[in-house]
Amino acid sequence: MPATHSISIRVRYSECDPMGVAHHSAYAPWFEMGRTELLRVSAADGMDYRQMEEQGIFMAVARLEIRYKRPARYDDVLELRTTLTDIGHVKLEHAYELYRAADGILLATGETTLACLDRDGRPRELPASLRAAERLG
Repeated sequence: MPATHSISIRVRYSECDPMGVAHHSAYAPWFEMGRTELLRVSAADGMDYRQMEEQGIFMAVARLEIRYKRPARYDDVLELRTTLTDIGHVKLEHAYELYRAADGILLATGETTLACLDRDGRPRELPASLRAAERLG
């Protein structure tokens, strides 16, 4: 069963165009926030990104897809649902659903593939704690 976690995000003025619509570039950092919090709550040993990097484990985005359905606007409160959908030997895949909290309307969906790398940028096996996260959820 996939691990899923939700976070709330308020659209900031700096993330919007002059008409108050969230710029498309804001979505990738929001997805990163969702992945980071999902890792924080689901890693078997409580490891977070900072600890992984201190140990020479780096997660690079190898693929990012976003489908925009409706605009998010300045000061909207959003609910981001992040789901860990697949774990391989060196990769993690996530799916995202972004809703406006006030009315539950789906604003965007997306997927990412992250590759696990060592300090030299070479692929390396995922830590056991991340592979164990697949069993949570």
